[in-house]
Amino acid sequence: MQPTQPTPVRHQPVTRAPSSGWIEQLPEAALLVDADNDRILAANSAMARLAGIDRQSLIGSACTGLFPGQRPSLIAFTEETLFRNQGWSRDFSLRHRDGHSVDLEISAARTGGGESLTLLLLLRDSQQLRTLRERHEVNRYHQGGLLEWRRVEELFRDMERENQLILHAVGEGIYGVDAEGRTTFVNPAAERMLGWRADELMGRVMHRVAHHSHEDGSLYPLKDCPIYGAFREAAVRRVDEDYFWRKDGTGFPVEYTSTPILDSGHPIGAVVVFRDISARLEARDELKQALEEVESLKRRLEMENAYLQEELSAEHHFHELVGQSEAIKGIVRRIGLVAPTDANVLITGESGTGKELIARAIHQASERRDRPLIRVNCAAIPKDLFESEFFGHIKGAFTGAVSDRVGRFELADGGTLFLDEVGEIPLELQGKLLRVLQDQQFERVGENRTRAVDVRVIAATNRDLKAESRERTFREDLYFRLNVFPIESVPLRRRVEDIPLLAQEFVNRASQKFNRPYFQLRNRDVELLSAYSWPGNVRELENVIERLVITGDTKLDVELSGADEDSASTPTRPPARHFSGELMTEQELRRLEKDNLIRALQMTGGRVFGDDGAAVLLGVKPTTLTSRLKKMKVDCRAFRDAAE
Repeated sequence: MQPTQPTPVRHQPVTRAPSSGWIEQLPEAALLVDADNDRILAANSAMARLAGIDRQSLIGSACTGLFPGQRPSLIAFTEETLFRNQGWSRDFSLRHRDGHSVDLEISAARTGGGESLTLLLLLRDSQQLRTLRERHEVNRYHQGGLLEWRRVEELFRDMERENQLILHAVGEGIYGVDAEGRTTFVNPAAERMLGWRADELMGRVMHRVAHHSHEDGSLYPLKDCPIYGAFREAAVRRVDEDYFWRKDGTGFPVEYTSTPILDSGHPIGAVVVFRDISARLEARDELKQALEEVESLKRRLEMENAYLQEELSAEHHFHELVGQSEAIKGIVRRIGLVAPTDANVLITGESGTGKELIARAIHQASERRDRPLIRVNCAAIPKDLFESEFFGHIKGAFTGAVSDRVGRFELADGGTLFLDEVGEIPLELQGKLLRVLQDQQFERVGENRTRAVDVRVIAATNRDLKAESRERTFREDLYFRLNVFPIESVPLRRRVEDIPLLAQEFVNRASQKFNRPYFQLRNRDVELLSAYSWPGNVRELENVIERLVITGDTKLDVELSGADEDSASTPTRPPARHFSGELMTEQELRRLEKDNLIRALQMTGGRVFGDDGAAVLLGVKPTTLTSRLKKMKVDCRAFRDAAE
């Protein structure tokens, strides 16, 4: 029963029920109510008879329980009574214990003075009052003359008082205007919302006071005002969103209805009922923002799901490191040292040695294993799209940006980002990458908002970044930021003892993959495999085994002897003394690798890409081969010209 506006909530101690002696003496049904707690403090016998309830049962019960379905009206009536210290209404009905409804006339008064929230309610049966009044009116009718006029006057006074009570009790702002737009009346709620007193508004054109401008401050012409359109057109006008201005110059959004007042069919003014909708618009904006965030999260989850589906469908070389050489054991030890930390790792080594496998092993052994490992092949990203790929973009940031896009750094938040072929990142983007590594912050393309992420970076390259940093083709500060913990992925020729294990593992996997019979490698096969230099490393070994499994030939003689013949036919290639177990210098190995690449280009007529390109023959990615040829300063066009 306690009103919510405008009287603020006051926490009062619960009042003890006073002695009911005095209330029992009242000739009408009476209730003493604690409005703050909606509790009946006292009731007389007349009230008990009116409700059909024992008087002791009434005491301590909720007052609103006597008026089912009328709580909002009861709150408004309570508010008016507390504001004016007294009130009167005949808009309520009481539920009798036997189920029938009793229409009431209620008089209310605040008791106790000061800040007291105790009300005395006098309740009268409207039907009984009507009967008594009708008898009385009959007697007065016979008296005639002046008495009749007084009765009519009293009737109109009652009507006016009811109208005033309604205007004062409602929470919406209400004001009236005449045909010239001048204010004729204003209710208290309108005074509170507009900040003007009623006497300050009377006779003034309300549009010029509170409706003169749009929300952006632009002029709102009187001729365009829907409020005046209501009585000019004799039609009700409802506006769901507009703007009113207060006395202090501030504004607030409103919705309002302008209803024309007609006299003999001619409009003579309008009544405007308006409501402050600031809270509703704020809730709408919050909901819109929440929906946008949900949509953003949805897109991110969709991207994560698509990426993970891509990763699941991708063909990985291993699920674990295979080998028993000291080189593999050393790599495992270094993985165990760095994995529990968040240190950045730089994995170096030739193509096909399993750098990505090492990165996955680090991620799976870290505390970030429950978040995704996001892989970025830097060699496959067009130069103009690097920034968008890494950091994302917003809609309209550039031509073709039709929607917001989450970048790989944001996608890897809380997890690990694997930058494969990190040496391919353009120099102009390396500074931005450095900032993310240092501050863990970035901005999407086209957006000013700075976003924070928690990402661990593992980078891999087959290039000598230290030498490139000295030549200023790779940022030195970025190199040192990436190279916190280096791990070398050892080439297969330096861990020959692992070749039999890897080869048999590939046989088993390929047999299952292609539904071919399993077979065991022979000792001679193992010797042939161990004697070959494997310039394509583990990837080349896997490709050789898969071709054998597909063709059904369990003999390696033809496959590897063909490779040896090709190698021998290369005039610049040194003798294959390494097959017999002799060591080779680093310079000899580089020369051998270059000769092998040249032989592949000669066989393919200078083609790198495609099914008949050199990359397929060597078992490496075309982008990796292109990068390696560029580093060795080998021009593919020379081999195309020779072939033509």
